[in-house]
Formats: sequence, C-alpha cells, structure tokens
Amino acid sequence: MQLTPAIAIHLAAAVAATAIGPLALWARKGRQQRPRLHRAAGYAWVTLMATTAVSALFISGSVGPRLAGFGVIHLLVPVTLFGLVGSFIYLARGNISAHRKTMQGLYFGACVTAGVFTLLPERVLGHALWSALGVI
Repeated sequence: MQLTPAIAIHLAAAVAATAIGPLALWARKGRQQRPRLHRAAGYAWVTLMATTAVSALFISGSVGPRLAGFGVIHLLVPVTLFGLVGSFIYLARGNISAHRKTMQGLYFGACVTAGVFTLLPERVLGHALWSALGVI
C-alpha cells in the first residue's frame, strides 16, 4: 500500500494528536493549572482527533476481515467521534470528572493503544519503520 493523501492526512493528524495530547492533559494537573493552555491544546487535540477519525473512513487496508471495505480498527471511528461529543456534553453540564475520564480514555485508547497496533509489521507505518531499521 502506498502513501495516499488520505493516509498522509490521517498519519499527520494522528502523530500531532499523540504529541499534543499530553500537553492538554498536563495543563490541568497539579497545583499550578494553566486553563488557557489547556483549552488551546484541548481544542487543537479535538480537531486533530476528529480529522484522524474522519480520514480513517477513506483508508482501506487488505489485512484481516472486512465489511464493506472497513476493518475492525475502523470501530475506533465512531468510538472517537462519540467520545469527543460526549466529552463536550459532560463539560457543558459541569461534569468535569466525566470530561477528564473521557478525554484520558480517548487519548490512551485512540492515540497510544491504536498507535502501538499501527507499528505491527503488516501495517503500512509499521512495515516502513521496521524495514527501515532492518528488522524485517
């Protein structure tokens, strides 16, 4: 599989979201909270995650079972989008604890866990990485 525009957009947004996520989470921790930084990084992260989720709809791989061109990993698309919307609903209702848990869960589930699976040798990015390192 070659690097199509959809894959390039998806990859760039996912990597940026993975990098910005800790900043948004950290800005509201501890004694010295930084609400402006948290809000700016949070909105950037949400935008990147929405871009990542929507761009995934235009990517079709050949590994694993498929249904109408979508694989199991595409289940993260509605989970991510509903999680983002739900998190803002929690925030609007003043349920900060649920907002925090939802955003942390999305970061670790959609960025970290999905990122680890992306590095499997049969995936595009994983294959490129491991072959460049001479492992496969």
